[in-house]
Amino acid sequence: QVQLVESGGGLVQAGGSLRLSCAASGITFSSYAMGWFRQVPGKEREFVAGITRSGASTSYAASVKGRFTISRDNAKRTVALQMDNLQPDDTAGYYCAASRRVGLISTLSGYDYWGQGTQVTVSS
Repeated sequence: QVQLVESGGGLVQAGGSLRLSCAASGITFSSYAMGWFRQVPGKEREFVAGITRSGASTSYAASVKGRFTISRDNAKRTVALQMDNLQPDDTAGYYCAASRRVGLISTLSGYDYWGQGTQVTVSS
């Protein structure tokens, strides 16, 4: 079955960095666009970053552009989210997602598979 397993979350001070990783199994990884979303309790899950199947193109939410970087390694079947200059507003559960669609996908409904999430907490 399809599994997306996130890792790398934790507690960090404002201005610090974390690197999230998502390992995929059960899918032909290079045939899926990948994305990262985040969610705070009581709020909707929101798009953070997306990457195309080949990794040639990326997109970011305005709130993280210039601070976060998404990348993928198709040989290792992983997608990563490098998060720099973290701020308290970045505190959330972070979720990896896979989409069969072509291109950059930024909507929740555009993704077919989801991981269980990893918590990121940024203290001020």
